Amino acid sequence: MSLISKGKWNEDVLKDKNVSEKNKAKIRKIINYKKYFYKYWSKEEEKIYSKTTFLDGDAVTWLVISSPHNEIRPHKECFPFMGCFPYLGFFKLNSAKNYISDMEEEGFSTYMRPVYAYSTLGYFTDNILSSFFVYKEFELAELTFHELFHTIFFAKDEVDFNENLANYFGREMANEYFNMSDDSIKKSQLKREKHAIINQKVSELALQLNKEYKLHHNLTRKSSREILDKFIINVFYPSVKSKCEEIDLSLQNCLPLKKKWNNASLASYLTYEKNVRQIEFLRNEKKMTLKDYFGYIYKEYEKYLASDTQTGFDKFLFQSFSL
Repeated sequence: MSLISKGKWNEDVLKDKNVSEKNKAKIRKIINYKKYFYKYWSKEEEKIYSKTTFLDGDAVTWLVISSPHNEIRPHKECFPFMGCFPYLGFFKLNSAKNYISDMEEEGFSTYMRPVYAYSTLGYFTDNILSSFFVYKEFELAELTFHELFHTIFFAKDEVDFNENLANYFGREMANEYFNMSDDSIKKSQLKREKHAIINQKVSELALQLNKEYKLHHNLTRKSSREILDKFIINVFYPSVKSKCEEIDLSLQNCLPLKKKWNNASLASYLTYEKNVRQIEFLRNEKKMTLKDYFGYIYKEYEKYLASDTQTGFDKFLFQSFSL
């Protein structure tokens, strides 16, 4: 509520001499992206992003994922009406650190990263945040379309799927907005595919480590840490390096080799990009335009809600094929 109340109307911000021209240019772009978005989907333009809030720091929130010390599994926190989430976001860094301390005292491992944008899913009128301004033109459009997409579609208790779907539609809309050439799209797609392969490898290794944990009973934090460290050094790093070399991804861009790992950071790889390839393949299989594809997903979600299926909407949607 504080972030919302501190917002100033974009018209006033654009007239403010104390605001840099660089930031004003970013605001104008977001305004244009917003107009394009609602016109594209033939929906009435909402008041979202009508104001701008300038933050004290670079990030707007801090995301924390927790995982048991003897298992790689994101700990879920549940709330009335909103459902369950495999992470928590904190507006204050100290609050995030306090939560981390509490969770680690209970025996969980934790992973924290900064967040530069979020959506209240239409429950409140979100403002443009100065944290958006770190993004370049294409990424800013992709981000804006991503966050706006949450206002027109959000499946309850499907955090991973919602993020993956918004990622896909945000990127595809940005490609159309900038009229990207087929060659540019193919290069970007090849880069994404390589990183997706590496992410998949990290996920597979996380599951392999889970099996290792299950071979031992009554693990203490110390013994769990010993298993983790041994696995990362002897199995994880060599396997990731080999995979990067196999797909011709330079070791400089082989990001998992540069990170320090624990169960929570490994679990973070299980919460994003899980369905991206399926989302893309399903559209290709249906041979649909982006607009038709959204209509198809929306109707399938209505069918899912009317059914007795309890497996999750992502499994319901992709039940016709597997990758």
